[in-house]
Amino acid sequence: MKSAFTIGLWLASTILQAGDVSIKHAEATMESNNNYRFSVTLEHGDTGWEHYADQWQVLTTTGEALGTRTLLHPHVNEQPFTRSLGGVRVPEHINTVIIRARDSVHGVSTQQYRLELPR
Repeated sequence: MKSAFTIGLWLASTILQAGDVSIKHAEATMESNNNYRFSVTLEHGDTGWEHYADQWQVLTTTGEALGTRTLLHPHVNEQPFTRSLGGVRVPEHINTVIIRARDSVHGVSTQQYRLELPR
């Protein structure tokens, strides 16, 4: 039988191996006047409910949040995965947005994905 210490070390190493969430691809499609649908592909070593990619956001280049897609469950067996968010209103003067993602252990990833908007 494994000791609690051994199990604790195994869990800690599993969580650390997952690392930050990575944004593999993103695209924007104009739905209507200044409203966009964003599709974002993420990759993360989800291990289950204790550590998984749980959100991505669309931001202006100055950091203002325009839209947030909350991910409600882990994607352990579906990597990478793509999720979309529609109805994101982007001010007319904005031509570039930033996509950032986070996971439930490390928080917001240091990666920022710049995306030019189709006009």
